[in-house]
Amino acid sequence: MNQASAPKELSLEQQIALLREQLAQTQKMAALGELVSTTTHEFNNVLMTVINYARMGLRHKDDATREKALQKILAAGERASRITSSILGMARNRSEHFEPTDLGKLLEDTLLLLERELSKYRIRVTRQLAPAPPAYANGNQIQQVLLNLIVNARQAMPQGGELLIALSYNEAEGMVELLIRDHGEGIPEDKLRRIFDPFFTTKRGPDESGKGGTGLGLSTARDIIEGHRGRIRVESTVGVGTAFTIKLPVARAAAPAVNVPANAANQLA
Repeated sequence: MNQASAPKELSLEQQIALLREQLAQTQKMAALGELVSTTTHEFNNVLMTVINYARMGLRHKDDATREKALQKILAAGERASRITSSILGMARNRSEHFEPTDLGKLLEDTLLLLERELSKYRIRVTRQLAPAPPAYANGNQIQQVLLNLIVNARQAMPQGGELLIALSYNEAEGMVELLIRDHGEGIPEDKLRRIFDPFFTTKRGPDESGKGGTGLGLSTARDIIEGHRGRIRVESTVGVGTAFTIKLPVARAAAPAVNVPANAANQLA
């Protein structure tokens, strides 16, 4: 084989870039698998509701019982429609293009997909959504980050607790800010310094739902946010909880602020 046809060796920088790309793809596939698993459970719950109330309506002939059954079936169908819309929203945003993105809507879509899981583990979600212009972002990538952070927060509160989700607009910095704060176990200071390192995890192993830690979620989240020219930081106190703050640039040709009442607080049972 002559030198001209010999494979070209990659520089150290190229090897690091290739490895980071492979890690990102691995985490993307893990996130997709997580989404498929969560969505499958959600649709199974909806189907069981429809089936059980349809059977109840068939067994009972009185109008009151049948009215109740039909109302429950209608509610389940509407929930399935919202879940489908959320998934289709992700599917429509599979490209790598950045565009003005309503982070409030993205948050609601993400919470909808995780609603049953959060309820199962007795997690109360408090929303504090202030008016904010669209961010310049790839919605699918940011939703991947949100899914990871919210599932992490749920796992940090094995006995249940409160999860705070906040959205605000920092006009001076031209940034939209997201806050995800749990009131869980917290992270020791020596581990907090390494939390964004690839393959580093604070989790001891899979929890009762079978979800463990690969050590790639937060590393990928940081890469995604930095790729958006944004910032992500973490604060944590053992026994008090952990807070992640994400800042993303506002879209230059931003639409008017989203009409969500400031400091709106809603509970997700």
